[in-house]
Amino acid sequence: MSRPTASQVSSPTLWPWFLVALAAYTGWGAYPVLVRYLQTVSLLPSMSLLAVGSTVAFVGLLLFLRPHIEWRIFRSRLLWAFVVILIARAISNLLSAKFTLAIYVQLINLMTPFLVVLLSATLLKDHIPPYTGRAILIAFVGAVLMMSGDINKTGLSVSLTSSDWLGIGLALFSSLTLAIYLILVRRTVHHNITGDAVLVVQLAAIIAVSLPLSFLLGEDWKLWQELQTNDWLVFAAFSLGVLLGANLGQIGALRQLGAPLVSSMLAWRLVVALVVAAFLLNERLTSPWQLLGALIVVLTISWYLWQQRHSF
Repeated sequence: MSRPTASQVSSPTLWPWFLVALAAYTGWGAYPVLVRYLQTVSLLPSMSLLAVGSTVAFVGLLLFLRPHIEWRIFRSRLLWAFVVILIARAISNLLSAKFTLAIYVQLINLMTPFLVVLLSATLLKDHIPPYTGRAILIAFVGAVLMMSGDINKTGLSVSLTSSDWLGIGLALFSSLTLAIYLILVRRTVHHNITGDAVLVVQLAAIIAVSLPLSFLLGEDWKLWQELQTNDWLVFAAFSLGVLLGANLGQIGALRQLGAPLVSSMLAWRLVVALVVAAFLLNERLTSPWQLLGALIVVLTISWYLWQQRHSF
């Protein structure tokens, strides 16, 4: 993917794409909050939520991209290999928000760039970029502060329940699958598989997997009939705003701006998660230490990705 030059980045024609990228990351920042609300407040079963949400997004995507879809992409074995990884990512990411705070899920998601670097260095013997070690250490300190109850004379106490640990474990697995996907994409860029193609096949495959799973698990679909107006609004934000809108916005921004500039905005997702979780779920950081931890994570991730922008 070609990178915009300094003069191109400052071009007025590209500034709208910065707003598009910011809007896409706003959607992904809200994602764990929305799915946590739908699973814990609206009480929608997880697999049915994933199936219905993906179906709505898939139909919208077909209406938006239909003239440009090359249906032969469904015969690509490499693309289906990518999709298997992304299905695991989608299911674990959605379930993680059911068991722990949306803020924690987003916090783990922000660690994906570090996982990409460490996996590339371990499995592919790639060079570790400068500042990686200190960035991981500082971000880890910030993460621990965010998950702490308080700091007193007896030390730092991490206030996590068994449910939190399950959710964090699922979020780690989700981030790991995403890191593997990103590494594979970099290694197979010459296959010319577009983001639109991946999204079409991904949504189709998620529907094909989550719908049978829902029936096999005996999920109660009658709960959909009990949704109130607020529930439907949140569902619309999840399916149309994130699964469709944020995906398309991110793909478009990547094409226009390139991965370095778009990825440098990643930490914005944590800021959005904090704000939306406080508003929608009444989940918020309660101590100055937690707020300090969030600030440390946001600044560290932003600084690290900006330093590594030429490595993408």
